[in-house]
Amino acid sequence: MQLSASLLILAMSTALAGSIKVTSLVFPTETSTSYVEVTPLKDLALSAFTLCMRVATELQGKREVILFAYRTQTIDELNVWRELDGRLSFYLAGEGVIFRTPELGPMETHLCVTWDSQSGASAIFVDGRKSLTKIYKKNHRIRSGGKIILGQDPDHFVGKFEPKQSFVGEMYDINMWDSVLSQSEIQDLLSRKQVQLGNVIDWNSANIRSHGQVQLVSLEV
Repeated sequence: MQLSASLLILAMSTALAGSIKVTSLVFPTETSTSYVEVTPLKDLALSAFTLCMRVATELQGKREVILFAYRTQTIDELNVWRELDGRLSFYLAGEGVIFRTPELGPMETHLCVTWDSQSGASAIFVDGRKSLTKIYKKNHRIRSGGKIILGQDPDHFVGKFEPKQSFVGEMYDINMWDSVLSQSEIQDLLSRKQVQLGNVIDWNSANIRSHGQVQLVSLEV
């Protein structure tokens, strides 16, 4: 049976060494029913973005893994993947751009994706280290009216999920901006320095709805 739960994530400062509590999403098994919907703070009509998250997975071998999906009624506007061979990629309404980076694994990785329409400059950051810049989808624009899904790749607006593409593991600190952050800002995020969190998705106040077997776990970081 599919279970649903709504949660307004709140970051709470604690008295212990300045730590904070955050909510993490644990996807325990491969399924076609476990996913999370995220309501953004503003429409995703974007000509630039930075998307960051902390992620860990034990999935290895030749298997695609969806990390982030934003789909309208007609098309996948923005998908972030771990490819069959372990490379990382993202796709904007069609053919994607692929990067050879350190592979994701069971130890937490801080992952960021950046793209700017005016120049086409795109890059991936793994634990604060930047990939080479690739030129991709110059003058493209991401369209509004879609839904953000974590854990599954929707082949319809919300649905038609494939278990072999589902995410299994843990993710949190998912923030998105409508601009490209600098490398120093991304490194500050990695080290949890004071940085203005996303103006499209702010994980400290994100409105999410979980489905299936996704577990919401409170972490002190």
